[in-house]
Amino acid sequence: MTSLLLDEMFSGVIAERLRAKGHDVIAVVADAALVGLPDDQILASATGTGRALATANIKDFMPLDARYRAASQVHAGLILVSTKTFPQDRNFTAAVTSALSALLNQPGPIRPGQALFLTRG
Repeated sequence: MTSLLLDEMFSGVIAERLRAKGHDVIAVVADAALVGLPDDQILASATGTGRALATANIKDFMPLDARYRAASQVHAGLILVSTKTFPQDRNFTAAVTSALSALLNQPGPIRPGQALFLTRG
C-alpha cells in the first residue's frame, strides 16, 4: 500500500476523506513540524517516512526530482497535480480526492523514484 503526504496547497479535508476510504494519507497542513518547510525538506521528510508526495507545485518539484536522479538518490514517489487538469475551483477538493483514491486503489500505484501526473478518473 502506498503511503502519501499531501503538500501544503492541499486541504486537510482531502487527507481525511482518503483515510476514511482506508488510505494512509497525511497532510502537511495538519502537521506543525512540516508547515512552512522549504520544498526540498518536504520531499526529504516524505522520503524519510516512505511516503509519496502529492503536490501541485510542479515548477519547484520537477527540478528536485532531477536533482535526486542526478545524485542517484530515490524519493518515495511524486504525484504531480496539474492545475490545468484540476482547476482550483469549487470542485477541486472532490476531484483531487477522487483521482488520488482511484490511483491509490491500483496495485503498486507509485514506485520509488517515480514521478507521475495525476489524471482524472
